[in-house]
Amino acid sequence: MFKQILLPTDGSALSERAVLAGVSFAKDVGAQVVGFTALPDYRTFTADAEMLATTEDEYLATSEARGANILAVVESAARSAGVPCASLITRSNQPFEAILQAARERGCDLIVMASHGRHGITGMLLGSETQKVLVHSAIPVLVYR
Repeated sequence: MFKQILLPTDGSALSERAVLAGVSFAKDVGAQVVGFTALPDYRTFTADAEMLATTEDEYLATSEARGANILAVVESAARSAGVPCASLITRSNQPFEAILQAARERGCDLIVMASHGRHGITGMLLGSETQKVLVHSAIPVLVYR
């Protein structure tokens, strides 16, 4: 049923566990995976200390390296499981939109992603990228918690 599974990750421990679960599921159903991470655009007005302390070129190079390290986890898990894998890094200040766009562009028929489980006022103020994906996705989303 599923042939192409998008595995969005932010590099957190919970996201890494979701990636492992997604790769395992892909192996079971004979699907391919697409590892995905969205890096924030450089902004001159920001509270992000990394952006304040570097030039735009330095920030972009450092964040690209961080993105590659995040996706290396997906690639390693897929390689170990014998699951075909592609990787995609994009820049976006709206990760949920980037996730949905990547799923469309790569022809994915499932998204497997983590949820940090923010509830109450924290969830309301910070929002949840997972919740936004769930609300706007036209394809199934499997949430790992």
